[in-house]
Formats: sequence, C-alpha cells, structure tokens
Amino acid sequence: MTKVFISYHHKNDQGRKEHLSWMASRYECFEDGSVNTGDIDDDHRRSESIRTLIRDNYLRDTQVTVLLCGMETHERKHVDWELKSSMIDGELNKKSGILVINLPGVADNLWCADLPEEKSVIYSDYTGEWTSVTSRKDWEERFPLMPARIVDQLMCDDVCLSVVPWSRIEGKPDHLRWFVDQTAKIRSQNKYDLSRRMRRQNSPVASHRRR
Repeated sequence: MTKVFISYHHKNDQGRKEHLSWMASRYECFEDGSVNTGDIDDDHRRSESIRTLIRDNYLRDTQVTVLLCGMETHERKHVDWELKSSMIDGELNKKSGILVINLPGVADNLWCADLPEEKSVIYSDYTGEWTSVTSRKDWEERFPLMPARIVDQLMCDDVCLSVVPWSRIEGKPDHLRWFVDQTAKIRSQNKYDLSRRMRRQNSPVASHRRR
C-alpha cells in the first residue's frame, strides 16, 4: 500500500485531515505516514538542514505528499518546508509525488487533470470544454490560494501534478486510492522546480498563529 504524508494547516484543517485519514484506513486507500513537523525550530538552522531533516526523518519512506489546500494554507512556512522537502532526493529517501486536494471553498469547480487517464477515470461525467493553462497569471487567477511553490510546478512541463477538488474525493474512496497510487507511480519522473527559497516565516497576516 502506498505510504502518504499529509501536509496541511493544522489549526484550520485538522478535521479534514482526520477525515481523509479515516477514509484511507477504512477503505485501504493508503497508509498514513504523517508526522507533525511543527516542532522544528528554524531559528538557527539553514534551509538545507531543515530540508534534510524533514526528508529523511519526518517524510521517512513516504512516496506521496498530499497537500490539503485550505483558505490559509499558502501562508504557512511549515507547509512550504514539507512541500520542498518532498521534492528532493534525500540521502535516505527519494522525492515524492505531489497531489493537491482543494478543500471546500477553494476553487470548488476547478481542477488540473495531469495524471494519465485522469480525465476518463475521475471526470467522465464532465461535459464541458477542456482548456490548457500556460501562463503563471492564468494559474494564479485559477487557483488564487495555491502555494506559490505548487504554481511553480504547474508551470513545469516535466512535472506531473494533479489538483482535485474535495468533492471528487469525499465519499469516493476509489478515487482517492487511484489518485494516490498513480501519483506514486509517476514521482520518479518529475523534475521539480526547486529554485524558490523556503519560507522562513508565515505571512504577516497569519504569523501570530501557531501551525
């Protein structure tokens, strides 16, 4: 069974994380290997040290990182650390595939179907027109609450990364299992854009809150 690390805003979205973990356990969608990275003190650590610590200790042998994208997820430094650490090959653990699940209220009716056969498996009921998004401006208008590091990857031709609304996951364990397994299969082929520096603080609006 695919082992998954779930990245999310702990204060805002704990309930959704717990529900996703329940679905995974109840229907054998994946093994939850999530560990809280919120206790990492970055005051005297270099970014490379933080990435190595998360990749080889917290992410452990997980193959996929699932990002639960809520209203304030993009503002959280620990989420950014987890995402970047998921995208690198560590000494002990290799890079992960990335799957983004937009939570209710976040681009509910939009998606990025990047995985092979995703359109026919997940969106067979969709009768609208499929369009291609190529510019960063268009991606940011489509997903205004998406972490910038994820938008970087959506811009890359060599990265396969899907964005799915919660409504396509909730009550559909077969969908969840399919997404996780397919994301794991494609992970080694991804050539992530690692150029963005890691966040060293939360956004000014959210910096007073604990993750």
